[in-house]
Amino acid sequence: MSDTLQTSRRGCLKTLGTAGAAALLGGGTAGVAGAIASEPPQQPTDLRRRIFERVWRTPLIDTHEHLCDEHERLPGGTCRGQDDWSVVLSGYLGSDLLTAGMPGDAHRKFYSEGPTPLEKWRLLEPFWPAVKHTGYGQAATISLRQLYGVEELSAKTVEKVQAGYENLRKPGFYQKVLCERGGIESCQVNWLTSPFLESRQPTLMMQDLSIVGMFAGPNLPMFGKPTGIAAAEIADWHNVIDWWFAKYGRYAVAVKSQDAYRRDIDYEQVPADRVADSFRKKAKGQALSISDQKALEDHLFWYAVRKATECKLPVKLHTGYYAGQNSMPLSRLVRNPGSACDLCRAAPDARFVFMHLCYPYYEELIAVAKQYTNAYVDMCWGWIINPLAAKDFLKKYLVTAPANKILTFGGDYRYVEQVLGHAVIARQGIALALSELVEEGWLRLDDALELVDPIMHGNARRIFSLAEKQRALRAAPWR
Repeated sequence: MSDTLQTSRRGCLKTLGTAGAAALLGGGTAGVAGAIASEPPQQPTDLRRRIFERVWRTPLIDTHEHLCDEHERLPGGTCRGQDDWSVVLSGYLGSDLLTAGMPGDAHRKFYSEGPTPLEKWRLLEPFWPAVKHTGYGQAATISLRQLYGVEELSAKTVEKVQAGYENLRKPGFYQKVLCERGGIESCQVNWLTSPFLESRQPTLMMQDLSIVGMFAGPNLPMFGKPTGIAAAEIADWHNVIDWWFAKYGRYAVAVKSQDAYRRDIDYEQVPADRVADSFRKKAKGQALSISDQKALEDHLFWYAVRKATECKLPVKLHTGYYAGQNSMPLSRLVRNPGSACDLCRAAPDARFVFMHLCYPYYEELIAVAKQYTNAYVDMCWGWIINPLAAKDFLKKYLVTAPANKILTFGGDYRYVEQVLGHAVIARQGIALALSELVEEGWLRLDDALELVDPIMHGNARRIFSLAEKQRALRAAPWR
């Protein structure tokens, strides 16, 4: 490990200060001075000033990202993609551009290598007014302003954005963006290229163990080959799943599945003998009927959930809105909350974390969290899908369901530069939600202030056993 990467965690602790360091190591303090570089926006009343100041100086735990390691974003790294300022506008905002009418060839060129900053601006310019006020657009604008000092994206400023991008992207920039600017203690990464990323910054870039390929498909090459187990029978595949949990269970903070992009989360508890023949066919590359495929996946889902529960790992499940465009079937998404109830009822010892508010069906998800002891809600991604809905969700959640089961931030991005803008929007929404609850008479000011630590980091520390995981990760064999 390089000296820069070794010191990044110490730098984060230094940034958060003495109180922040104690909190990060499990001490559980209240607000942390200097948790975020920017000042909170001006507020019209003393009540709002007090709440905004508390939220702005309190560290966040980021419970969901898709970030590669920092060294892979530096020269010579393998995770650089289009290596210019347009990464700040990539991913979700790229989908908004397409739905706003940006032609496919212009979209591909904008997110490609080669065009100059000004050429890229000319491609973006006709569509920027239509998307810059969405949550995705506002998050990008905030990141451009706070990282590169650019207030308004234009032909006159795009070269400055590019220069800022190049100046920032140097060893230590993850710490600078996440800790110094974002006031983020740690991230939880769902790595999409392999089941588990052996991060060089393991206590900053904490990891989920992906289970989706353990049951969806299942993905025989990705999960089977590293184990050296020749999986011809269902028992062999159980051994494959066991291998991944034995290797990474003590280091992972949770397990994660985004299978809801493909089907509802209505997994039935199917016995092994019922799917034994189906797995033999799958291992031989033979096709299965729709019903046999579902039964096999359902059985393997529950096998993975039981292993996660044995390892005391929460089960993170995508619900609700889809990334991308022209693909989302709301008729299926509306069933996610009902299926969530079935999961909680079927496995009361498992802890299910339902992600993304199940937007737009977030009222139903509040009901799930209120009813089921083992149901938790993660607001990750929600603040930029619909900032106002996320703020209203948090208000409604806090007066409906137990406050110790809500997680309020996850950037859900591929590039670290994007996380900052989302974190600022989340802080704004959290502060507004708490302020409005006090102003409307639902909470006392002291009650609102007492909620800040739990919902911004305390719940995450407890739900994901972060102090224990940090101790294990400090001794991880790949460091």
